[in-house]
Amino acid sequence: MHPHSPAARVHELYCDHHGWLQGWLRQRLGNSFDAADLAHDTFLRVLGRGQRESIREPRAYLATIANGLVVSHWRRRDLERAWLETLAAQPQAVVPSVEDRAIILEVLERIARMLDGLPRRCRDVFLLCQLDGLTYPQIAEHLGLTVNVVQKDMTRAVSHCFEILLGED
Repeated sequence: MHPHSPAARVHELYCDHHGWLQGWLRQRLGNSFDAADLAHDTFLRVLGRGQRESIREPRAYLATIANGLVVSHWRRRDLERAWLETLAAQPQAVVPSVEDRAIILEVLERIARMLDGLPRRCRDVFLLCQLDGLTYPQIAEHLGLTVNVVQKDMTRAVSHCFEILLGED
């Protein structure tokens, strides 16, 4: 490994800050197992970025990446909990298989990641339309907006989701 290669920089970053990062994550998550997993995932993200130069504030850099992973971890946990509560309320004959549950959770997580990139009002407009089935005039009245603003927010939300879907392929 060349001493100035991106992999060498990540290795040095890992050696110098892994223990600190795992402790930082343990405080936020409340357990060592998830902290170890997310510390590992943080360094995989850093490695995937191929740092070409030294990082001036390595702990702040690592904490920013790790914090995004913590938010995703909590979101996934909340989605799983909501899904399990929904399943528990279903008659046994309707309960999907383990494989179907995994697929549904993955889709829910993708949708949540897509919506995270939207401004709050835009996300609210999208959810009121797509989940609650409200019309644009109903959404406008509910949120105190004009129908024109609702249309623009929906266009922005759909375009945003479409761009993310194209980027995943």
